[in-house]
Amino acid sequence: MSSFQPLPETTGPPVCPRHPDRLSYVRCQRCGRPVCPECQRQAPVGVQCVDCVAEAARSARPTQTVLGGRVHDGRPVVTITIIALCVVSFVLQLAVPGWTSRWAFSPAAGQVEPYRFLTTAFLHSTSIFHILFNMYALWIVGPFLENALGRARYIALYLICAVAGSVGVLLFASPVTDAWFTGAVGASGAVFGLFGAVLVVLRRLGRSAQSFLMIIGLNLVIGFVVPGIAWQAHVGGLVVGAGLGAVYAYAPPARRREVSIVATVVAAVLVVGLALLKYAGV
Repeated sequence: MSSFQPLPETTGPPVCPRHPDRLSYVRCQRCGRPVCPECQRQAPVGVQCVDCVAEAARSARPTQTVLGGRVHDGRPVVTITIIALCVVSFVLQLAVPGWTSRWAFSPAAGQVEPYRFLTTAFLHSTSIFHILFNMYALWIVGPFLENALGRARYIALYLICAVAGSVGVLLFASPVTDAWFTGAVGASGAVFGLFGAVLVVLRRLGRSAQSFLMIIGLNLVIGFVVPGIAWQAHVGGLVVGAGLGAVYAYAPPARRREVSIVATVVAAVLVVGLALLKYAGV
């Protein structure tokens, strides 16, 4: 049964809740409260107050890519951060004596100081072309993967592939040769890991990967032909990046998060396990 109820009497003209000193005859279409011009936000119909707009933004589901990555507005902050770290480290290599030898990886040093498996990926040779090439390659593929996979999986992919590059150097080195004590530096292992991942991701999205295939093939050939290049790191990063990228790309949407977490842990354990087996057999 319906009945009429008297409205409460107002004690004065309507004012904005955020600015009580301002008369506000316009009301929010969502909550009905008075809203002054400063607090008005244009809505499909009428205006809304800033509080209702903020509440709607908090409750809205984040936009995702086809592969489940959360879409972020603005610059690829993870890729830019990695490049910045490499550039800063390169400057320190030139300015601080012993900086390179303190963080560089060699199979002998890695056995005593395992952190070198990762830190060496932020070092480069004193040739400017080494860091320029790696950072250019990272800028080509990094932002795309960062957006497609999301920042969390992108970071995991990069770091695991960086370690995998060092493990590749370790697996092909013999303790009775100079290679066991020779340092290997560069982000090439991580970059080749991104190359491997982008091939799979592009295939999953139905896009051509021919240009990346040419770049990867050319650099693999250069690594085998030109002396002084750690092709082992390229191979290690490429294999792990392609494998982990495939899981990220083809994981069932309903269980994408769980599958990605398990795959990341398995990849990390596999990479570390191969290093431990190699050292155990020395």
